[in-house]
Parts: sequence; C-alpha cells; structure tokens
Amino acid sequence: MGLSYKEHLFNKKWKQKKERILSRDNHRCQICGSTVGLVVHHKQYHVTPTGEKYLPWMYDDRFLVTLCERCHNKGHREYIVPTKVIPHTKSLFV
Repeated sequence: MGLSYKEHLFNKKWKQKKERILSRDNHRCQICGSTVGLVVHHKQYHVTPTGEKYLPWMYDDRFLVTLCERCHNKGHREYIVPTKVIPHTKSLFV
C-alpha cells in the first residue's frame, strides 16, 4: 500500500513546491491577507484516466494558492474541490 496524502506532504518535493507558492504569494493568505497559519491549497485535484491521483507537487503552480487555515477550512466547508481527469502519457509513479 502506498503513502497517504498527508504522508506525501512531508516529501522534499512538496516542501520545495510549497515554499515556492508561499513566496510567490508573499507569505499572505490570498483571501484575507493574514500571515498566520498559512497552507498551500490545491484549487482542483487531478487524476489520470486510469484513476491515478497526482501527487501534491505535480500540479502546475497556477492550481495552487496560499490561504490561512481559517479561509482554507471555510472554503472546504462551503465548496467542493473539483477533480479533473488529466490525460497523461505515462504512469505518475514510474
């Protein structure tokens, strides 16, 4: 069995991607401007036609945004994050 989504968030590749997004967004929530409790949110989730989930760091930066925990949690309560099937020419896990 593979790693859980939360376990992938400790991967060096995700940590680097996360820091790049935080820097791009000036370490501020893009909704309320807070600088406390920041997370990087995926605006949508991607899967391959065979159902393989993209790993957190595999997303183009445009699909990621910095939010504070409050805005992030509120968003997840009020909206469903869309899942998009993205054609891929090879397995994501090779």
